[in-house]
Order: sequence, then structure tokens, then C-alpha cells
Amino acid sequence: MRLVSNYLAAALATGLTLSVLSAQLSAQQASDPEATRPQLAQADSSAQQLPGEHGQDSQPPSSGALQQDLGGISGTVTDLYGDLLPGATVTLDGQIPADRHQIVANDNGSFAFDGLRGNTSYRITVSRDGFVTWTSAAIMLTPDQHVFLSGVVLKIEGEQASVTVYASTAQIAVEQVRIEEQQRVLGFIPNFYVVYDSKNAVPLTAKLKFKLALRVSVDPVTMAGVAFMAGINQAADTPNYVEGAKGYGQRVGAVAADSSTDILIGGAILPSLLHQDPRYFYQGTGTTQSRLRHALFSPFICRGDNGRWQPNYSSVGGDLASSAISNVYYPQSNRGAGLVFGNFAIGTAERMASGFAQEFIFRRFTPAAKDTGTQAH
Repeated sequence: MRLVSNYLAAALATGLTLSVLSAQLSAQQASDPEATRPQLAQADSSAQQLPGEHGQDSQPPSSGALQQDLGGISGTVTDLYGDLLPGATVTLDGQIPADRHQIVANDNGSFAFDGLRGNTSYRITVSRDGFVTWTSAAIMLTPDQHVFLSGVVLKIEGEQASVTVYASTAQIAVEQVRIEEQQRVLGFIPNFYVVYDSKNAVPLTAKLKFKLALRVSVDPVTMAGVAFMAGINQAADTPNYVEGAKGYGQRVGAVAADSSTDILIGGAILPSLLHQDPRYFYQGTGTTQSRLRHALFSPFICRGDNGRWQPNYSSVGGDLASSAISNVYYPQSNRGAGLVFGNFAIGTAERMASGFAQEFIFRRFTPAAKDTGTQAH
């Protein structure tokens, strides 16, 4: 996360109290109003993929069975991604023809067979167009037992259970940058310059370094951060521009120039020339002391494109160069060595604070952060 993103993230993180509550409620049950259910047993749902035989509805179980001996089997049909599959045909087969029944899963993907004889073995078969038929293991139903059949999962026809991906390092880097461009603190603050899957990270090409820098520079939230910081500078009457709307416009231009030169030089030009990675590599594990050290030293230590840790010449050089360039457009009264090294010190302190926030705060508030990587072969 570069300069303006650091400003805005820190301002919003300290000014907002986030309360994150998420809940998912799934109510999928079927009951017989005339029968009680004293127990619910989990059935062995180990499935074998066999072609299903569809039959017609048969007569209900023998009326000679005692009411207290009747049980049931229910379940929910989903696909490999956990989505409900309504409309699936569910067939129950028992030990005699009279035990055979067939129903259709409801809108919630649920099904239920009630009034089943105890001390009988049953088998469930589930089929749906476009999916491989699913068949359960044998279910031995004891008297007055109600079984919820878990793991009723249908695979799409022709879909493989696993896929081996063969990709070049450059292709993997493109995909990783695409993932990083979706990372936003609180869902809207850009958090593109952080790698959460550090173990599988690959070096960026020069093209990707410039793309990432441009993506941050033109992001609407970055632009809003520029206007926000210009407003703070206007209130503090710094730099020494005139008052009023004209002065605010000058301060907007100065903050935008500071941000653009810092991002471009420290995040793209120098990292490309020096073969260094401009991103922050999230540690996430280890002692608090080691993580704190990793965060606070991030402005001075970076990962090279060769995968080794080295002095962060790109970040330090980018801050110094950006501060030196500001002498061109800042008011004469603000120019000089004090401006260069003052801005450099402020920028370095901001990067240390940003590293701390990345390591201990921002991860939990970045919903799109990915912890899985792509493996090249």
C-alpha cells in the first residue's frame, strides 16, 4: 500500500468502529406431524457413483407395522460447491418391492421418507439431469430411528475431482496480481500492495509492477484520499499556498503529485531497475515479536525478484526522489533540504505504521484476501 492509500487507510481505520457479523442460516428439515422423532442418527454417507434405476411410486409400507416402530430417512442434495440442488429425483429401495419409493427434492434441495419399517436395510439413489448419479451405502434402520443422510453431493457429468495446472511463472504472477487488485480494506479501501500468500508468491515482471502502480494511482478511493489530505493541509495552511479555493486546488495538485511520483518511482521504476518486489509480504505466523520486527523493518528490507531478502533501495530511493521533486512545485518558502528530508521522514514513519497495520489489523478487514496460491509445474 503506497502513500495515499496509507493516509486514507489509517484515517478511516482510526475513525471507524467496525462491527462484522455474518451468519448463514440453513433450515432444511422434513417431519411427519403424526410421528415423534426421539433421536437423529448420522448415516455413513460414503458414496459410490453408480447408474441409478428410476422406478415408479409403490404402495406405502405394510399397514401391519406398529406405529411406534416406524422411522425415516431425510437429507439435502447439493453440488460440489455447496449449492442446493432442487428437483433431484430421490429413490428409496428396501429389501422388498413394497419398500421402494421415489420423490423429488423440494426447493431447498431437501427430501424425506417417513413411515419406514425398522430392522430393514435401505439404500438411497439421487439423480438429476447433467449430474452423475449418487448412491448411498446400505442404511440399516432400527425401529423408531430417524436418519439424516449427510454428504449427498452430486458431481457434474464429465467434471474431474482434481485439476493439475501447468503454468509459467509469468502467468502465475498475472493471476496473483489480479487477486491482489480485488483486495480492499473494509471492502473499499485499496489494499493492492500486500501479498497474503507469501509462500507461493512469484516475482512480478516490470510490466506488472507498472500496472499495479497505475492501478493504485487511478483508483477512485486514492483520488478521494488526495482530496481528503488536501483538505487537511488546507486547514493547517501547509504548504504556503494562498487561501481559498485556489489554494485548495494547489494543495490537491501537490498531494496528487507527491502520491504519483512516490508510487511510480518507488513502486515501479526502481523496483524494475533493481529487481525488487514493491509489495508487503504478510507473515501472519510466528511470535508477536518476530511479526512486529517484520512489519516495522519493511520500509528498509524487501524481497528481491530472486526471492532473497535485501535492503529496500526502491522504497527509500522512491521517498527521497519524490521529496526532491516536490521542490519543483512547492512554494519557494517551503523548498530546501528541510522539505526533502522532512517528507522522507514522514513517509518512512507512515510506511512503518502501514506495515504494522498490514500485519496485525488489515488482514481481518480485507474480505477478498486469498490464502491459497497457485503451484507451477
